[in-house]
Amino acid sequence: MGRLFGTDGVRGLANRDLTAPLALELATAAARILPDDPSGRDRPLAVVGRDPRASGEFLTAAVTAGLAAAGVDVWDVGVLPTPAVAFLTDDSDAAFGIMLSASHNPMPDNGIKFFARGGLKLGDDVEDRIEAAMADPQPGPTGAAVGRVRTGGDPLGRYLRHVVGTVDQDLSGLRVVIDAANGAASAVGPRILRELGAEVIEIHTAPDGYNINADCGSTHMGDLQEAVIAEQAHAGIANDGDADRCLAVDAEGRIVDGDQIMAILAVARREHDRLPGGAVVATVMSNLGFKLAMRDQGIGIVETGVGDRYVLEAMLAGGYTLGGEQSGHLLQLDYATTGDGVLTAAHLLARVAEAGRPLGDLAAVMRRLPQVLVNVGGVDRAALPGSDEVAAAVQAAEDRLGDGGRVLLRPSGTEPLIRVMVEAESAADAEAITAELAAVVERHLAL
Repeated sequence: MGRLFGTDGVRGLANRDLTAPLALELATAAARILPDDPSGRDRPLAVVGRDPRASGEFLTAAVTAGLAAAGVDVWDVGVLPTPAVAFLTDDSDAAFGIMLSASHNPMPDNGIKFFARGGLKLGDDVEDRIEAAMADPQPGPTGAAVGRVRTGGDPLGRYLRHVVGTVDQDLSGLRVVIDAANGAASAVGPRILRELGAEVIEIHTAPDGYNINADCGSTHMGDLQEAVIAEQAHAGIANDGDADRCLAVDAEGRIVDGDQIMAILAVARREHDRLPGGAVVATVMSNLGFKLAMRDQGIGIVETGVGDRYVLEAMLAGGYTLGGEQSGHLLQLDYATTGDGVLTAAHLLARVAEAGRPLGDLAAVMRRLPQVLVNVGGVDRAALPGSDEVAAAVQAAEDRLGDGGRVLLRPSGTEPLIRVMVEAESAADAEAITAELAAVVERHLAL
């Protein structure tokens, strides 16, 4: 059996890969490993939340049962964004938190992700200990030692007040369309922007358990682009199903991606002397245009592998406060412990209001170079570093692109694939060079 945990918790097809018995077993094991509770409570406390997927109802019941049976008190906060669960874990001084969500995946999927004390994601070593505990079940407590389950406590209001409290700019006069992907931010996202003064038009904010991420949200931006133009809005905001991502649309209907949003926020933070180390943290997949823009602005870049956990590790190690990915998963560690699409939206719109300039104008701080990504399957990932033929082809492509582009080949971490990415001054060049390199990889590294 392979490792249960993936890059962001345990995820799979609900009621097939991710079943109620597995959720109960996982929660019971986590209850043995995660509690580190110096709060003085009789029992450790766990915060449990979910996105609106129908399967989240029975999976939450299973997780809650496993925790309580293992002697952990549960605060069931209901449907809230993933970053809200992380915040409430920290704010309530809980031993750990659990979020039931498959993020931007289709509705039939679901997932279980954990937050350690303080609202931080788990390291690989802790996940491995949880898996080991699953293989070694122990008797649970009895009597007064079993956990109790509670609801209430105004979790949405506490998260709302937290996000609003991080923004000191009135958004009055801004007309904004928000697409919440029929997901976890459908209620709280629009409320926060209205609380800050914006006029908000909502689309895809009516979750029914089945329509999460269905042709909407940050992975399907067409409806938002059309709505921004039709409503003559200043901007549009798109979240994914669990609202840890934010993408935007300017008044002309053009998409503003995570790299552009990070560039806008980096410049704003530098102006206000709130960019520790004078740098941001980004992955190797960030657009070359972002890197060139940061160079021109005198802002450094710390580069990591793909994945928000690697961004977070670098930020914590270097004391940086801003980092993220092209997908719109941005971290502002002076305000949150994880990526927060609602928080990102609030600060992006605050910058628009403060600068008194259109979002499209601010996004022009960087020019997004055409980027083409191709997955080459049926190849030997391990042979990539030792292939002279592939290395020569990459060198030839880099020589052809010069300073106006770049090449990135990297093996997939989970599949027999090699990802070939090329950026160039023109889309035609990017497509042609990507196709040439993909053919070389396929020819010389075939299984």
